Formats: sequence, C-alpha cells, structure tokens
Amino acid sequence: MPHLTLHRKAFIALAALLVALLLIFAGFSRLGLQRGLGPYVAEIELARMDWLAERLQAHHTQTGGWDTLRNQPRLWGQLSHPGSGLRRSNTQGAEGTPPTDRSGSPGTPPELANGNPAADRSMQQPPPPPPDGGPPPGERGAGGPQRHPNDLFPRLGLVDAQQHLVAGTAPQPGGARLALTGADGKTIGQLVLAPPQGVRSEADQAFLAQHLGFVAWTGLAGLALALLLSGWLARRWLAPVEALATGARGIAQGHLHTRVPVHGNDELAQLARTFNTMAEQLSSIEASRRQWLGDVAHELRTPLAAMRAEIEAVQDGIRPFDDKTALRLHRQVMRLIQLVGDLRASLDAAGTSAPSAQVPVHPLSLLNEALASMRPRLAQAGIDVDTTGLDALTAQVPAQPAPLVRGDAQQLHQVFLNLLENSLRYTDAGGLLRLSARLLPPADGAAQLQVQLDDSAPGVPAHELPRIFDRLYRAETSRNRDHGGSGLGLAICRAIVLAHGGTLTADTSPLGGLRITLQLPLLDNPS
Repeated sequence: MPHLTLHRKAFIALAALLVALLLIFAGFSRLGLQRGLGPYVAEIELARMDWLAERLQAHHTQTGGWDTLRNQPRLWGQLSHPGSGLRRSNTQGAEGTPPTDRSGSPGTPPELANGNPAADRSMQQPPPPPPDGGPPPGERGAGGPQRHPNDLFPRLGLVDAQQHLVAGTAPQPGGARLALTGADGKTIGQLVLAPPQGVRSEADQAFLAQHLGFVAWTGLAGLALALLLSGWLARRWLAPVEALATGARGIAQGHLHTRVPVHGNDELAQLARTFNTMAEQLSSIEASRRQWLGDVAHELRTPLAAMRAEIEAVQDGIRPFDDKTALRLHRQVMRLIQLVGDLRASLDAAGTSAPSAQVPVHPLSLLNEALASMRPRLAQAGIDVDTTGLDALTAQVPAQPAPLVRGDAQQLHQVFLNLLENSLRYTDAGGLLRLSARLLPPADGAAQLQVQLDDSAPGVPAHELPRIFDRLYRAETSRNRDHGGSGLGLAICRAIVLAHGGTLTADTSPLGGLRITLQLPLLDNPS
C-alpha cells in the first residue's frame, strides 16, 4: 500500500467531501423538482382556465350567490367542462326535456334564465377551447362529456369568499388559486386546483429528466473544477509543511546550512521565516562553538608550548635549571591558572540569571574604589584620567539620595576593574581615559544610571565592535597575549551586567579609541 502523505490525505479528504456534497445536492435537487413541479404545473393549468372563471362569475351574478351550485353538484360538473351543454335537472330526480329560453334555444336551465340575455348567451355559447389542447366545445363522448386533459376535474374546486368549499375538491397545500370577482370588483370566491399527485405525464417526466440531467452535468463540471482546485490548494498549503519537515530532518542530521523557501506573507510563510532564523542562529552558535574551542586550544597551547620548550632545554642540558628558568616556568603556570580561572568565571557569569546577593549597592562608590586601585598602573602607563563627568554626579550625592542598584557589590566591582583593565591594556602611552556618569529618566518603570568610559587611540574597527564581548575575542590580534590578556574580561563584564538587568555596549569614542557604555536600573526606594 503506498504511503499516504499529508498532501494525499488532504486531497482525498477534500475529494470525498466534494463528492458527498454533490450527491446531497443532486438528491435535494431531484426532490425539490419533484415537489415543486406539481404546484408549478397547477399554476400553469389554472392560469389557462380563465374561461371557467368567467362562467363562475356570470353564474354568481345571475343567481346572487353560490347556493344553487352548492345544492346541485351536477351543475358544477357542467360548468367545469368546456364542451358541456347546460341542462336542467329535475328537482325530483328525473331528467326532463331541455327547456327553451326566451329566444327558443335549448341548453339554459330555468334558474339561469332570469331575463339577462348577455348571461344567457354566455352560458349557451361557451368560449373557444383553452389553449392547453382541451376538447372543442360541443364535443361529447359516448359516455358523456369528456374531461379536461390531465384529469383536471378531480383536482378542481371552488371556495367562497370565506374560504368555505362550494363545489369540487377542497384546497390542498401547494395548490393554485385564481380569484373570482363580482360586478362590484369585490372577491366572491376562489377557483382552486390541487397539484397533480406524482409525475405521470410524459411531458412532465421529460421536463424532470431534462432538468435532472442539467443538474447532473453541472454538478460533474463543478466537481471536476473543485477537485482541481482542491489539488492546487492542498499542494499550495501543504507544500510549505513538507518543506519544513524536510528542513527539520536536515537540521537534525547536522546540515545547519539547510533553509526552506518562503512564499507569501501568511502564517506558513511566517513559520518558514522563523525556521530559517532558527537555522541561522544554530549555524552561528555552532560556528561560535567551533571558534571558541579553537581559541581555547590556542590559548592553552601557547603557555604549554613555552613550558615544554623550557623543560626540554633543561633535559637536553642546553639550559641549566636555575632561578630564572623556574621563574619562567612559574609565570607560564600562573598564566594557565589565570586562563582557566577566566574561562570558568566567564562560564559561571554567563549561566547566572540573577546576582548572588540581592542588596542595595552604591555603584559610584564601587567605581571610585576600582579607579583608586588602578590609578598607579594608569599613571605608570602614561595614561591620564579625566573624572570631571564622574565628579559632577558624585558631588550631588550629599544633596540628594545616592543612586542605588540591587545586586552583588563584589561582581559589580569586578566589572569596573575589568573595564579599567581593558582601557589600560588597549590605550597607547600618553593617552587619555575619561569617565562620566549621569542619571537617565525612568525607562520601563525604573530610572537608569549610565556610566561611560572613553579612551584614546588605538580604536576598534566598526565591524568588530559587536564581537568584542565574545569570549577569547581580541580586536588587536597582533598584540602580544601577555599584554593583551586572555580576551575574557569583557565577556565576563557583559554576563554580570545582564544578570543585574542592565546593558553593556561598545561604540567608537570621540577620543579616538573605544567607548564602553554601562547602564543599570536604579532602585525606586532606597530604603
């Protein structure tokens, strides 16, 4: 059995639904035609019987009502047949000879001969036969007057203005009605015709078959078009899903370059874009992981290679093992220890979602402490320090409450030390380091403390600025590693600042070097 893909399942489901709808439509169409054909035929038949309406209206005018017709059922039969002559019925039940009216012509019963010559002529000389093929007036069969085609008489009836039956068949649901009016224009009754029971005539059957054939061909054409449309829609809607499934399998197999095509702007297109974004991030993370592992290996290889060279030189007798050799070996070991410690610190800081201590901390005091400890080294390197922007905010502390943040004082102190150390390592002698701080208006519900560190040349290329916070990344790769550090200080700073709810960004400094901007959310209520 072939595998049913989602596309095939959707097409089969839509096709089955459409076929079921077609069958239901055909069934209801046939039922509706069969039920609606009878009332329609009755309306047409009754519309062609205006001659009978004229007779009944004339009879009502001559007799002054419907009582005569109610009392003489045979008179209803004579009136309702176009070819019948009107005879008088013996009130005692015996038929007499046809009476003679004033003009001496037979065929008019005494109750209708009331001195109205026009009415007499209307009753004695019926109009021409109706256009539906009825028998001509005056024709009689061996068994009496012929009935109207399609057997109308058993379905024909007359009701008065109060809807009471006068003669014939009582009104039925779906029957046709023809209003009768008197000389004054008022309604005196209705001529009713019940719908035929079933489709019996060949003409009706042909009409029904023709319309059902039209419905069937129309339904088949609609079904074919709907199937084509359902196939296209199934492919259009489900093709992106299949592409996503294929792309997910590719990602699971390690092909991180896999991307899926995006068509349109609907939800499936948005899902495809999200998938591609996820794949790009995974590819970037994988590339970063490989680069990070290579950088770690390279960082570890440098001191290990130096130690190996020293030890092999001592073993070969090329260099004696003296205090200088021991000092060099000790320096490389300490470098390894520092590198491993920085790696562990960067990993711990990156995995920290919140500072370990949640107490109010004065960040400006921590910055001043870190700066005080770094001033001798900065002076030794010939780097001037400008704290005008920092002193201006610090001088406001006695006049207003000191800006406080909630966090870990030791971690924040480490951040300031690392930032000052970075400026010390990557600023040429005779340069300048400028520190400034200011309070920013509330953003997202809390005020912000902004601290900026600007140093002089050398600067960082603009395309490398987003990467200087990555682990083991150095903007100046040509510098000696002993001078440039392990490349983990800024990564540790960013992880700690993020854990405190702040931000740490890098930009080009107007002094020609690097600008580091640190923002921390302040406490609303210092108490």
